[in-house]
Amino acid sequence: MKRTGHALRIVTCMMLLAMAGAQPTFAKTIVVKFIGGFQKAVNDAEAGDTVLVTNGMYTTGTDILVTKAGTADKPIIIMAQTAGQVELTGLGGISLANGARYVIVSGFKFTHSSSRARSTAGTSFCRWTRNIFENEGAGEDLTIAGSDHEIDHNTFLNKKSMGRYIAIRGEGKQIAERLWIHHNYFYNFEFQGGANGAEALQFGLSGLSMSKSNSIVEYNLFEECHGENELISVKASNVTLRYNTIRNCKAQFTLRHGNFCEVYGNYFHNTPGLRIFGDDHHVYSNYFEVCSTGINIGNGDGEVADGAALTCHDRPDRVLIAFNTLSNCKSNITMSARDKGMGATKITVAHNIVKGGGPAAVIAGPYTGAVWMGNFIFNTESKGDMPDATFSTVDPKLGRGASQAIHLLKGSPAIDAVPAPKGKKAENPFSMIKVDMDGQPRKSPLDAGADEFSTEPAKAGLLNPADVGADGKL
Repeated sequence: MKRTGHALRIVTCMMLLAMAGAQPTFAKTIVVKFIGGFQKAVNDAEAGDTVLVTNGMYTTGTDILVTKAGTADKPIIIMAQTAGQVELTGLGGISLANGARYVIVSGFKFTHSSSRARSTAGTSFCRWTRNIFENEGAGEDLTIAGSDHEIDHNTFLNKKSMGRYIAIRGEGKQIAERLWIHHNYFYNFEFQGGANGAEALQFGLSGLSMSKSNSIVEYNLFEECHGENELISVKASNVTLRYNTIRNCKAQFTLRHGNFCEVYGNYFHNTPGLRIFGDDHHVYSNYFEVCSTGINIGNGDGEVADGAALTCHDRPDRVLIAFNTLSNCKSNITMSARDKGMGATKITVAHNIVKGGGPAAVIAGPYTGAVWMGNFIFNTESKGDMPDATFSTVDPKLGRGASQAIHLLKGSPAIDAVPAPKGKKAENPFSMIKVDMDGQPRKSPLDAGADEFSTEPAKAGLLNPADVGADGKL
């Protein structure tokens, strides 16, 4: 683990009970001291009870199956005596199965076989928190198929086989709904030789991609992950991905299938950036620095709305790419060539700042109905394919602040560069853009690029390992 020597946060029973809310006096603590008693303890637990597993290593032969239900005020808590000091190894893991509701799993180190930790279809309102996943063999570290779950402050590390750290599934044709995935640390996923199926986070499948998830993925840190060419693969609709940091990963954040995703406030440093397929996405207030590619507009090979297979590279339509900052990227805004590619339609590229690096834009496919406006490019190799009269070449005046990210400096021409629409009935094409890359509110007239020049407290920024994961401080 990258943070060798960092003491894991001690999570006491009382602290976790406080997180869950006030417990009635009759709630009991069931202590587990050997593997043979673990399943019985779970079976005996009722709403409000705590299953407390004493420190040590426990070798499983089968899954610990959880089908019991707590309540919002009285969850069932399954927790380690000391966070990180209870290791589950062997053939089985903790499986939250049909009927499990309001169950919290906290403080474990999972080194058992892959694909054994999961929340199946039919589960809801459960939480995986403060766990370490370092599973053996091919498969997923954690699979979520039920809805209304929270996955937070976990560490996923040192994956050496095919599979995913987290795989989001669903039931039938419906993706899991209303998930909250936050403050997790994904580290050191070894390259698997080019085969598909080794993402750090796979959110959905092709057959689920037209269903709405209404989930949030935020404040997660990805470092040194390169299982395959896709780091995060979103195959679902209506997913918000915000305030995540992706650093030193050779794999790409991809909107692969699905529509209506919101991607904002993310930090990309030394990665292949973001690739976009599907329709009606909003990509704004993101920060890209020294990336091999910044923003890659997918060159589609099918149109799902016209009946193409869900597995195709769905032509991007009506995607907004606005108010992003790209600094010293080898390739900035691009569309790659594809044999018989369908390109993209009605893409808006507006009020971005592109400073340094390769050509500002390289478009190698059709892009009918595109709108380019109000961009800043400075010290790039060339304007490339960015149309004339859609950009300014003045210095946007960027400087590196205490957060180590580049921000607007006082006097920047990008400040207040985007006036509000005139007239009572004037349509505002940027009404959805409420915050900048720091989570600070945007105020009209808006500033170009990912940063809004502001004295408001920052609510987001570049994440570091100490901020997130099983012993994260945020």
